[in-house]
Amino acid sequence: MLRVHLDGFRLNPATYSKAVAWRLRGFKVRSRNSIAPLLGSSPHAYALWILRNEAAAPVGARSSAVAGPAIVPVIDCRAGEGGLDRSIASLTAAGARGPIVIIGAKPRAGTIAINHARQLAQLDQGEGAWLCPMMPGDTLAPASLDSYAAIAAMARVPLIYADDDLVTAEGRSDPHFKPRWNADLHEHHDFLTGASVVLATRRTLESLPDDGWAGALVGHALGEGMEPLHVPQVLHHRVIRPAPKVPAKPADAIVGPLPLVSVIIPTRNKLALLRCCVDGLKRCAYPRIEAIVIDNGSDEPATIEYLRALEEDGFAVLRMPGAFNYSKLNNAAVEAANGDLLCFLNNDVEMVENDWLDLLVRQALRPEIGAVGARLLYPDRTIQHAGVFTGIGGGAGHGHRFQREDEAGYFERARLPQQVSAVTAACLVVARDKFLAVGGFDEQQFPVAFNDVDLCLKLTARGWPSLYEPRAMLIHHESKSRGSDAAKTNRVRFAGELAALKRKWHTDTRVDPYHHPHLSRFSERFLVAV
Repeated sequence: MLRVHLDGFRLNPATYSKAVAWRLRGFKVRSRNSIAPLLGSSPHAYALWILRNEAAAPVGARSSAVAGPAIVPVIDCRAGEGGLDRSIASLTAAGARGPIVIIGAKPRAGTIAINHARQLAQLDQGEGAWLCPMMPGDTLAPASLDSYAAIAAMARVPLIYADDDLVTAEGRSDPHFKPRWNADLHEHHDFLTGASVVLATRRTLESLPDDGWAGALVGHALGEGMEPLHVPQVLHHRVIRPAPKVPAKPADAIVGPLPLVSVIIPTRNKLALLRCCVDGLKRCAYPRIEAIVIDNGSDEPATIEYLRALEEDGFAVLRMPGAFNYSKLNNAAVEAANGDLLCFLNNDVEMVENDWLDLLVRQALRPEIGAVGARLLYPDRTIQHAGVFTGIGGGAGHGHRFQREDEAGYFERARLPQQVSAVTAACLVVARDKFLAVGGFDEQQFPVAFNDVDLCLKLTARGWPSLYEPRAMLIHHESKSRGSDAAKTNRVRFAGELAALKRKWHTDTRVDPYHHPHLSRFSERFLVAV
């Protein structure tokens, strides 16, 4: 623990000292919010996590009579046998209740040796066989197979996966605390193969290829259409694991007729920001755009003249003076919009590439997806938005915020398309019928902050999860037109909206399904909770 605190102090002495001072003055929450990210950034944080979470309370207690199917470990040694004995030694404590299968190696005591993956078909005794693919050197946590067996007996799904870490001569490191099933993320990062147990029939096993059989096994299970079940525990200690693959932009055209997109931009004065946003919109490669600017009481002559010019140029301008209520302004614009898709866009967003809307539209057209959000950068090219995760600070936070653009993030998640709990309405595309089906933005409880989070959670509750599309990238001069929520005059209003979010969605108590209970709720950087 002392090492972790020393690391935190070295990382940022001023913030650490301020956090300690707050703690001594009794401001515990404020102190924890500041110090937790520093402690989680320590290279010794995971060792401390292991000490607290596993040394005192192992992953599970071995049961002498485990209810559920026997799970067969299968160790593929065709690339080498290094670490095989270590793998086998871990399996007794893990709960192995039958033979261990090794492929391409001489048999050890209590093992069955085979030459090809297709020979695994002999394990099926009529109801399928539960397999746990491993590589030599991989080990399993104590009672992990017992845990899998008990879950398999109750869940009735063909694939169950868990968290993992890497193991070397120096010890364990680099834990992967995974989200619940996320099909879009898995398309670019195989976090299942080698860290899961799979139920397979004889027919499936007989069709496995010799190379890549474990991935094919996972693919067959996913093809059954049932959502895999996640066990949020580190059950696998691995010598190597598949790396994420950052996808290129799609080269094909959108299939079918292009829908009209209504782009809605609220504004008040700040002509330079609005002009930059509109100029970027005019350069947009997507051909079917209806542009709607909502003027929330501009009184600067230059802005008023510019809005008149926009009307002459074919833009619709809705004039809605009065107190700023983001939800009310946008709901009114939706009533006047004609597009099948809606794009909510802040006036302080700057376009750096012309294909951003095309990329978002592709995803928003998917019938199973709700809101779609872009990757937003601050002007200094650090990340402002890479998906919204609830529970951060008790409310919601932007994943990977302030991380450099060229940093990978947590297992490349800053650069991978994936489902998330919410996306920011600074640049958000959603189908009009889905938006209306959930009642649009909440004008009463969320006039300024968290209206996008609330909208996305309502969509998810209807079966339309949000999606983060990082290949669509823009610059966001955050809140330059309306001011920051941290400003003194806005604090009371923001506190009320935060309280409403907690009351409605329990963001202070529920764990975001795309985050993890062992990741810090006091950091947007996916750090180990210590």
